[in-house]
Amino acid sequence: MYTAHPDRYAEMPYRRTGRSGLKLPALSLGLWHNFGPDRPVETQRAILRRAFDLGVTHFDLANNYGPPPGSAESALGEALKADFGPYRDELVISTKAGYLMWPGPYGEWGSRKYLLSSLDQSLSRTGLEYVDIFYSHRPDPETPLEETMGALHTAVQQGKALYVGVSNYSAEQTREAARILAELGTPLLIHQPRYSMLDRRPETGGLLDALDELEVGSIAYSPLEQGLLTGRYLNGIPEDSRAASDSPFLNSDAVTEELVGKLRALNEIAGSRGQSLAQLALAWVLRQGRVTSALVGASSPRQLEDSVAAIGNLDFDADEVARVDKIVQG
Repeated sequence: MYTAHPDRYAEMPYRRTGRSGLKLPALSLGLWHNFGPDRPVETQRAILRRAFDLGVTHFDLANNYGPPPGSAESALGEALKADFGPYRDELVISTKAGYLMWPGPYGEWGSRKYLLSSLDQSLSRTGLEYVDIFYSHRPDPETPLEETMGALHTAVQQGKALYVGVSNYSAEQTREAARILAELGTPLLIHQPRYSMLDRRPETGGLLDALDELEVGSIAYSPLEQGLLTGRYLNGIPEDSRAASDSPFLNSDAVTEELVGKLRALNEIAGSRGQSLAQLALAWVLRQGRVTSALVGASSPRQLEDSVAAIGNLDFDADEVARVDKIVQG
């Protein structure tokens, strides 16, 4: 029987999410990859146990995570039953709905029917009575935003979610979503954007500014750019890497000589800070405190430990920021 480490809260910093009372760990565990039937169950459970022992109290899901879709939620449900029953109130568990989950006109996007049906299915797979955060995973160009936000509000009213969030929304869409939710009486807690040293759209598109103005939290996904901001691609494309498999999330065409040169230059900065490239990338996202938490994936407990070690140095001086910007933008 698993017993959590008694000092699990000693090192991890926790940051308040916007103007809410909820704090999230600086690093959260995303179950986008590595949680499904193609991975050993014991490895999955070992990652979750090690995460919690290190103070990672937030596990992030979506209805379609796997593969196959739904399997990550099922895997977490089994782990919760086996290991985390006594610790449910120490965990923040989130899920999302918005991308294709089942065939037909009611299996994706942002309708009330889809979102609330999907949430019921997610609760069934995880074995939970409620999730802590329920997200609209992407904006729906055809469904009125009032309907989508109304469904999130209903989830809270029904006791099936404690908080609500949005993901992949633009700055203006986020402002409007926040306005609608405020009128309904369910505040927008958090936004989950894609954000990394190599993907600055939350900065250039004004999203971070909007979140600051709205006092809404943020949690960055893909802070390691699907593995590019690790040491794996410093000498090209390894045969067993995601890029070599031409994954829909990262293909070999993206790993150009120019990019490899930038990765090597960033790795030099990481070395001067006593960090790995991955640790540098995570620290960079978390600098200044504008981002509440960064989502990391893990294929092993060791990989997770390496990511969590980034919290040891989250400060950047002006020269380091300028060097990073020059490398990435040059």
